[in-house]
Amino acid sequence: MTINNIDVEETIDRVKTQLAEEKDLSPALKSSLEILLVLVSLLLNRLGLNSKNSNKSPSTDPNRQKESGSKSGRKPGGQAGHNGATLKPVSEPDQIKVISVDRRTLPPGDYHDAGFETRQVFDLDISTVVTEFRAQVLQDQDGNRYVAPFPEGVTRPAQYGNGVKAHAVYMSQFQLVPYKRIEDHFLDQMQLPLSAGSIFNFNQEAYDLLEHFDQWVRQQLASSGLIHADETGINIGGRRVWLHNASNAEFTFFSPHAKRGSEALDEIGILPRFMGTLCHDHWKPYFKYGARHSLCNAHLLRELERAWEQDKQKWAQDMAALLKEINGAVLDAGGHLDGIAATPYRRRYRTLLAEAEKECPPPDESQRKGRRGRLPRSKARNLLERFRDFEVDILRFMEDPEVPFTNNLAENDLRMTKVQQKISGCFRSWDGAKMFCRIRSYLSTCRKQGVSASEALRLLFEGKLPQFILPQ
Repeated sequence: MTINNIDVEETIDRVKTQLAEEKDLSPALKSSLEILLVLVSLLLNRLGLNSKNSNKSPSTDPNRQKESGSKSGRKPGGQAGHNGATLKPVSEPDQIKVISVDRRTLPPGDYHDAGFETRQVFDLDISTVVTEFRAQVLQDQDGNRYVAPFPEGVTRPAQYGNGVKAHAVYMSQFQLVPYKRIEDHFLDQMQLPLSAGSIFNFNQEAYDLLEHFDQWVRQQLASSGLIHADETGINIGGRRVWLHNASNAEFTFFSPHAKRGSEALDEIGILPRFMGTLCHDHWKPYFKYGARHSLCNAHLLRELERAWEQDKQKWAQDMAALLKEINGAVLDAGGHLDGIAATPYRRRYRTLLAEAEKECPPPDESQRKGRRGRLPRSKARNLLERFRDFEVDILRFMEDPEVPFTNNLAENDLRMTKVQQKISGCFRSWDGAKMFCRIRSYLSTCRKQGVSASEALRLLFEGKLPQFILPQ
């Protein structure tokens, strides 16, 4: 690493050599200087971490610059054969305004009607619709009154309808708009007063209506063939807790919990019943669940990048290139390789690890000096041993068509939670976190099933569920 035109690593090596050659230094001073050099090396390694060689997010990269797209030689915009989203006229417009020719502007002559040229303008008309229900009252000769029943749910002299509820929950839980700004939106756009308390009550109502969905989606995931699992830290009332995610291409489930490990996963109840392939980032508690495991190669590529940049491990650079080459071959083959095509890659994988043993050997057992247990390893050595011990899980994507190269699906599902934390800073209560997780689970699942968030909420407040949830 170079700072202000100074090669820091070379400088540290030179100082170490000078310390080794210096005979007049006291042992205490020499030991102190060696400790300081270790601390400088540790700080430099941390300074060199970024989103490409660690799990740090891209937003934390210093002087981050947006990377330009690859030069493909194609012109910007949609390519030939691309299905665009150009606005197209509709066959039955809501209004038709006829524009007549001002005959006074025409030269003299006889004219006959030859039809119309049409152009359509798509616009918005945001308005509040107030529906008054008048229940007829009949009274008999004895003074007894008989009132026609109001529709189900109409219980007050004035109340908000399902459209208002669905729209408020959509803005709050899907678009992550703060309550105060939702109040402003309803008042400015529709002249409808809506308090933060009402918005919270709508979210609570949606949460209660989704109790059946909550149990249903847990069962769907538990009985599926593949689950992506991940977790992230969240803030509830100033306290750090954990938000757990289990998802695949069809279903999404979020749940907050005070714990991160097996206690939380057992209480959530999905993974203990799961017998398929569990895709994750090598966090140890996940290995208790599922019949098979698949490790996220995006995480491994970042660790390989760090081993090459900071530890100068050539094997790490070669392994990263091999993983990318295998992934390219899998994509070109349509999603998986057969045994014959996979064998050469597996052989190269093992040969590379055998060479890595020479470059990054294990600790010398002769230096044990009475210590029991496993001798400490460097980060690069630990990474090498993981590639050696978990070969099947790392390369499972190569031959199993259901297993992807990365665990990015789980990370993508969690991304909006991080956006919520950036906007609001935290959840103010456990109730708010639980509401967010259950409603987001529902909306994410619906979108994966081809149902828009707006339609999903409309159905929910009408007491219905999307077709894919109903018993077949």
